[in-house]
Amino acid sequence: MDGTALILCEGAFGSPAGKTAHGLVRFTRRYEIVGVIDSQLAGLDAGEFLDGRKNGILIFRSLDDALARLPQRPDYLVIGVATDGGVLPREFRPIIAEALRQGINVDSGLHQWLSTDKEFADICSSSGAVIRDIRRTPPFESLHFFSGKIEEVKARRIAVLGVDSACGKRTTALLLTKALKSEGIKAVFIGTGQTAWFQGVEYCIILDALINDFVTGELEHIIWQADKEQSPDVIIIEGQGSLTHPAYPSGYELLSAGCPDGVVYQVVPGRMYYDGFPGYRITPPEIELQIIDLIRPESLLGITVNSEGLSADDLNRVIENYEKQFKVPCCNPLDDGCAKLIPRIKKLLRR
Repeated sequence: MDGTALILCEGAFGSPAGKTAHGLVRFTRRYEIVGVIDSQLAGLDAGEFLDGRKNGILIFRSLDDALARLPQRPDYLVIGVATDGGVLPREFRPIIAEALRQGINVDSGLHQWLSTDKEFADICSSSGAVIRDIRRTPPFESLHFFSGKIEEVKARRIAVLGVDSACGKRTTALLLTKALKSEGIKAVFIGTGQTAWFQGVEYCIILDALINDFVTGELEHIIWQADKEQSPDVIIIEGQGSLTHPAYPSGYELLSAGCPDGVVYQVVPGRMYYDGFPGYRITPPEIELQIIDLIRPESLLGITVNSEGLSADDLNRVIENYEKQFKVPCCNPLDDGCAKLIPRIKKLLRR
C-alpha cells in the first residue's frame, strides 16, 4: 500500500465522469481512502451515495474542510475524474496547487501531465511533494510487440466488453473475478486502464497511454505473464470504450490479440447517448454482439446490466428480455453479484 489518499472529484462524483473515484471508493489495494472532495455532495457517505451501503468514506466540501476534519494529512491527492480527452478541469488547479504546497503528493491518470506544469513543478521544488502521471507512455525499451505467444497461454480468457465508456466494465470484471474465486476457481484480473492501476491491480496496463503499434503486444504480454506466473484457470480482461464508440473505439484488440474464449457484455439500457457525447446515440447491443460473434464465434457467455436510470421493475424486464433474446444469463452484478454467470464459465472450463 502506498499510503492514505483523498480523492478529488469536485462536481463529478454523482456522474459517470467520476468513475475513477467510484472505483477507488469501492475497492483499492494501493491506498487507504480517507475521503472524497465534492462540494455538491458534502456531508454524505460516499459508499451510501454510490451503492446504498455506508463505508465510512466521507465526502468533504473542500480540501480545507478535509484537512481540518481528518485526523492527519493524507499522503496523496488522487485525481478522481476521467474527463473527455483527459484534460485537467480548470477548477481543479487551485486545489491541486494547495495540496502540493501542503506537501501532499498528487497522483493523476489524466492525459494532461501535471508533473510538467511549471506552476506545479515550482511548488513541488519548494514543498518536496511528488506528482505521478500514471498515464505517461512507457519507455520504448519496456514495450512489447505482438509475437504470437498468446498461443502459449493455457488459462481460459474472458473479455468484459460493453456498449459505452464508463458503463461498469471494470467493476463487473472485478466482481466476476471475486465470484469465480469464491467458487474455488483460480481467477486473475487484467486491468487495462488508469483506475485499475489506482486500485492496485497486480497485472495492469493502460491501453490508451500506449503507442498504437504496441497495444496488441502489451496486451498479449500481460496476459502471457499472468498465465506464466499464476497458472490460473481463468483470466478476466477489462474492456475499454466500446467496439463502435466514435471517440473510444476500443475492444478489437482484446478480441484479436487477447483471443478470448468467452465474452461478458455490459449494457446500460437507461442511457440513450454515449457518455459525454450528447447527440451520438449508443449503437444497439444487438449490432455489437453481431460483431463480437463474427470475430469470436459463439463466445457470448452472458450479459450484465448497469441499472443507471432504471426502476426495479424496468431492470427486471430488461434482464428477462435479454435472456429470452440472446439465450444467455443476464444479471445486475453491482446489486446481485455474478452467480448467474458461473455455470456457463464452468462449462467453458470443462471444454
